[in-house]
Amino acid sequence: MRTLRLSAIFLLCVSVLLVSGCNSKLKDLRIKNETQRQQIEQLQAELQAGTLQLDQLKTQLAEALEKGGIEVDTLKQKIAALEEDLSKKNELLASMQQKLLTGTALPIELSTMLEDFAKTHGDIVSFDAETGIVKFTSDLLFEKGSANVASTAIDAVKSLCAILNSNEGKKFDIIIAGHTDDIPILKAETKSEHPTNWHLSAHRGISVLNVMTANQMDPKRLSVRALGEYRPLEPNLAGKKGNPKNRRVEIYIVPEGT
Repeated sequence: MRTLRLSAIFLLCVSVLLVSGCNSKLKDLRIKNETQRQQIEQLQAELQAGTLQLDQLKTQLAEALEKGGIEVDTLKQKIAALEEDLSKKNELLASMQQKLLTGTALPIELSTMLEDFAKTHGDIVSFDAETGIVKFTSDLLFEKGSANVASTAIDAVKSLCAILNSNEGKKFDIIIAGHTDDIPILKAETKSEHPTNWHLSAHRGISVLNVMTANQMDPKRLSVRALGEYRPLEPNLAGKKGNPKNRRVEIYIVPEGT
């Protein structure tokens, strides 16, 4: 009896340590994401100020060229240096924004549930355990040329909602990211509803969101991003012929408040 009691106490202590460790990792990730977000906002402010300064320098250069003067070369050097600086900051901003929308490894219980979910719906879903990203194939998730979630895919989204509403999943928020290939929208009836691939990716993300909220997902946990054709997984075929792998909806499972 004493041995059983000690074993139970040991298991309880281990469980507490595991939960504490998990919560600590989530807290660290929230802090990291918030710091990243603040850095992005600061960088955006610097880019805005730098762009305004560049416009002013170009105006001064145009006036100097018209009137003539020794400051022309100095202005050209300032403009070149500022353009280089802005280019580097734009690259850094793009990189930081991409990292902000990058998944992270999830707790083992939740990751296991999502792996089983992906196996059950393998024709339409894949799951990356390293990043915690669930990917739906758009060609099977939506009706052709539409943002309506196909009836055959509703059950898969419902199953995902059940996992995300479980004790293991409810600590996380969800970002729904819509992607397309580079095939332009040409059909008049489709174009009237989705003028561009950006519109289509946004509308498809919102459609998934609507299915999720209809299945007890708290709207406060959900957000949508539209990325159109600009984040392909693989190169699209030449001549705007697209690539099925680029037509997808990605579900990012992120710490609450991210």
